[in-house]
Amino acid sequence: MVVLSFQTVQFTTPKHLSLCKPSVSGCSIRCGIAEPSGEPAPMGQKTKYNDGFFERGFMTLFARKMMKFAAPAKLRTETKEKAWWEYDYESFVDVSKRVMQGRSRSQQQKVVREVLLSMLPPGAPEQFKKLFPPTKWAAEFNAALTVPFFHWLVGPSEVVEVEIDGVKQRSGVHIKKCRYLENSGCVGMCVNMCKFPTQDFFTNEFGLPLTMIPNFEDMSCEMVYGQVPPPFEDDPVSKQPCFTDICSIANPSSSVCPKLQN
Repeated sequence: MVVLSFQTVQFTTPKHLSLCKPSVSGCSIRCGIAEPSGEPAPMGQKTKYNDGFFERGFMTLFARKMMKFAAPAKLRTETKEKAWWEYDYESFVDVSKRVMQGRSRSQQQKVVREVLLSMLPPGAPEQFKKLFPPTKWAAEFNAALTVPFFHWLVGPSEVVEVEIDGVKQRSGVHIKKCRYLENSGCVGMCVNMCKFPTQDFFTNEFGLPLTMIPNFEDMSCEMVYGQVPPPFEDDPVSKQPCFTDICSIANPSSSVCPKLQN
């Protein structure tokens, strides 16, 4: 995955296919955004993206890995599996939604963990722990890697300074408007299929603490490498209601998203 990500950064593409542009500060990446401003669309509007070869490659990789855990599509029009170039971000999100169906919160998180582990070679977590022990340098290095490597998944982001145990360090990543949350429109998917599985994977499998702090007011998110995440019961997201206006499975009568209650 790291090799593929480096290819998206290093390869020279024609101007009409140029997808990622560094910001003036040099600390953020604009990922294939088709908006005239080059920034994510305002809240209430869906950001338009131009995904290239490698972005679609990642979408295909994740979607196909998750497909074996997904419930059957309600409207099955395809008679055969999609070719790799036929997958797009909506396909990836659709598979994620079908993985969520019929599973509890913990079961959803276990599926994501299994998918992530299936993408790594044997012994990778142990090697990661040797290369990146939980130090300030490791936290800052992984924050810097997150910006170019995860742009296809979450959209544009930038490294920011955070304070952990009284020490200031550049191990935070500010996601301007999370593409996954924006396209799914589902609080439960954000928490169960992204936030907690990712936190758990880095903290427990890789040994590098990570806390993710989604902002459901503007769909931004803060990733803080080096900060131990709180348990679900103590995390403010455990009390988060649905996006009743945009989530297709929202329960307007519930004060908390139903997908966070089991």
